[in-house]
Amino acid sequence: MLFVQKSALNNSQYTADMTAKNKKKKPWGGRFATPTDEFVECFTESVSYDQRLALVDIKGSIAHAEMLAHVGVLSKQDIRKIVRGLKAIEKDIRQGKFRWDPALEDVHMNIESALIKRIGEVGKKLHTGRSRNDQVATDIRLYLRAEIQSIRQLLSEVMTALVDLAEKETETIMPGFTHMQTAQPVTFGHHLLAWFEMLYRDSLRLADCRTRVNVLPLGSGALAGTSYPIDRAYTAKLLGFPAVTENSLDAVSDRDFAVEFCHCAALVMMHLSRFSEELVLWMSQQFAFIELDDAWCTGSSIMPQKKNPDIAELVRGKTGRLYGHLMSLLTLMKAQPLAYNRDNQEDKLALFDAIDTVKQCLLAYRGMIPGIRVRNEAMLTAAGQGYITATDLADYLVRKQVPFRDAHAVVGRAVRYAIGQSKDLSELSLKELQQFSKKIGKDVFDCLSLEGSVAARDHVGGTAPKQVRQAIRRARKRLIKIMVEDGEG
Repeated sequence: MLFVQKSALNNSQYTADMTAKNKKKKPWGGRFATPTDEFVECFTESVSYDQRLALVDIKGSIAHAEMLAHVGVLSKQDIRKIVRGLKAIEKDIRQGKFRWDPALEDVHMNIESALIKRIGEVGKKLHTGRSRNDQVATDIRLYLRAEIQSIRQLLSEVMTALVDLAEKETETIMPGFTHMQTAQPVTFGHHLLAWFEMLYRDSLRLADCRTRVNVLPLGSGALAGTSYPIDRAYTAKLLGFPAVTENSLDAVSDRDFAVEFCHCAALVMMHLSRFSEELVLWMSQQFAFIELDDAWCTGSSIMPQKKNPDIAELVRGKTGRLYGHLMSLLTLMKAQPLAYNRDNQEDKLALFDAIDTVKQCLLAYRGMIPGIRVRNEAMLTAAGQGYITATDLADYLVRKQVPFRDAHAVVGRAVRYAIGQSKDLSELSLKELQQFSKKIGKDVFDCLSLEGSVAARDHVGGTAPKQVRQAIRRARKRLIKIMVEDGEG
């Protein structure tokens, strides 16, 4: 991070040359009789982190200049020089040749000053009809719009990996849990598709969020619009915005679209964190349900036998960062009067890190899921414990015309007896089972098997292998639809 390291508290450090340099550099310095204090230079700069907006800033500036030429505010000669100069600066930035100056505060002033230096007085015309307030609001929307698409692409890749693994494990039986206690048998494929559904909703939320991001604020000026004969619809078309903001005060001052994005990103992280928790549990020796690829684990500096699921743990830990960024932006906005306030400079630190963090975590899962090796026998063995087919026995009795509450009580007594005998329900003899209800017949053992229990849930949303295969086909169709929509967007 770029930052001026000199002490800002001793004004005697300034020389006459430095003073003159600072006064000359400030595009807004005409009003001021003395140069900016060195501490203020350090405290107010944002170019150390907002320079990542450089390319979209140039894109927005070119569109703004072309619009000014379109309405006759700039000449054709002016626009050619401005566009040529901005594209040359863009090339320097891409090649890492551009020198960022914290004294110029932010990305916008750095690029504008470089343009003036490169093409002369005509460069000063670029800022006609706009303010940094509507400029930065446009930059953030342009940047976030593209990042949302990138995140949705990563989500699709993670979802595809989940579906691919689920397809391999459609008949793998594992225990399903409630309260972390053995509940009912499910297939591992069904379990994985639960994670697909969560991430799919996350993708839909981000797509919906993007519709509110994808509105052009440029033309709002500092807060009241501009007196120049601008054509906002023309600028919007150039930049690919389907609509323009309706109110200039709102357009330059609110960051609710960034708050909404962080909310969506926090939900993505919440889901990844839950998945991480299960991977950590499943990989432990106490569960031993899965093995993660060595490339996605780390070891211990003291215990040579250890293979730790650190990537999953880090994703779980990074979730707190997203929650913090969401709360930070909510707090940032909560007491701001209309219109723009400098508080909003702080929005980028939270927003940028939220984007980076969720993308990194999705990349981690994209790489980690294909390397999951399932220990089918361990899952099956665990599913055979904890009287996991007790509900199936109750359902069996209901089909024999026993009221469910009575069936529930019957099975509860049977479980208590089986515990005393150190047997599973499926290990009890017919005679032992019939002491709890005469309705129980020889066919009871079909429903007490794990395979029978799973196969019985044969309906949309159920865990039966037949239903899991159909759900996988539907999931793949939804993924194709997302890819088509993203391509159109």
